[in-house]
Amino acid sequence: MARDGRIKFGIQNGLNVARLGLGEDQQLMAYMLADRLNYDSVWSMDHTNVPQWPKAIVNDAWILLAAASQVTKNVMLGTCVTDAIRRHPSTVALQTVTLDRVSKGRAILGIGAGEAQNINDFGIQWDKPVSRLEEQLQVIQLLFRSSPDERVSFEGKFYRLNNACLQTKSIQQPRPPIFIAAGAQRTLEITAKYGDGWLPIAYTPELYEYHSRIIAEKAKAYGREDVVERCLDFDVYFTDDPEEAWLKLRSAVKVSLYKPELLKVYNMDMPKDFDFRQYFTEYAMSRPDLMQKMREAAQQIPDSIARSAIGIGKPDDVIPSIERFIKSGVEHFIIRFWGEGYYKNIELFGRKVIPYFRDSYNK
Repeated sequence: MARDGRIKFGIQNGLNVARLGLGEDQQLMAYMLADRLNYDSVWSMDHTNVPQWPKAIVNDAWILLAAASQVTKNVMLGTCVTDAIRRHPSTVALQTVTLDRVSKGRAILGIGAGEAQNINDFGIQWDKPVSRLEEQLQVIQLLFRSSPDERVSFEGKFYRLNNACLQTKSIQQPRPPIFIAAGAQRTLEITAKYGDGWLPIAYTPELYEYHSRIIAEKAKAYGREDVVERCLDFDVYFTDDPEEAWLKLRSAVKVSLYKPELLKVYNMDMPKDFDFRQYFTEYAMSRPDLMQKMREAAQQIPDSIARSAIGIGKPDDVIPSIERFIKSGVEHFIIRFWGEGYYKNIELFGRKVIPYFRDSYNK
């Protein structure tokens, strides 16, 4: 699977939509609008719940995307992202192939190692999540090429296959693309080894460029052509008053960015009294103490760095923010629109921002 060099744009129905309490009909309407406005892709978060917004309607991502496939014609359809913990890899593989078939070849498997709020409350075992992710990718790729005439076996630490197969093939060949959510050294290496796309969230241009180079270096080390499409889950907040909006967003943006990799890139001190591993493996609404520690620690990030991670203001303000990420290597932006007027924002971006990049970059 080769990268085509075009700058692409998609929308995600994610936490931004959960906050608004939009139901399935309204979410499908957003996908239809994006399709008509010539976006390249639409994505659904794969959460069990979002406790911070009790009125949110959280549906199954795969079923919602299957429904979207019947009311759209051109956009690719992806999970942003499925985790490697709650489902057996045979289920993930078959869901991906089925979505590809019902959409006539438009499925993307977006996958990551999982997060605490979807797992801990349900008593699901979550030891060694990154190792599980790597094994799951191995099993999924085996099953993608399996058939009754070409059965596959696998013996891993977490998963086993014994002369197993799927009994249907995807439309896309040799298989649907796999986009991996990665933000640390080991998951970046896994992306370089197995991925067709890299789909991170909460990045600055500098951090993105640094991690993109790591993927390229690791792909070369594995003797693999660097086919990994560089994507980014990118937040856009359209407003006539960007300064006022930034004051509302500042704390949340800094919390989303606060991770060891970012501190390293900007030569910021690592906190001595904050346990990142505990936060990312135990985070839940039932642990407000961890959330408060994270909020307090994240405030050390300067506003100038944090603000570079999002697009805020009018379309002419957002365009330079996107261009900075393009210079850092991003090829495919998956947009989460915040603020009032969800459909209006999708249309404004589709009519004012996308044409600029199609005219300037996709010649």
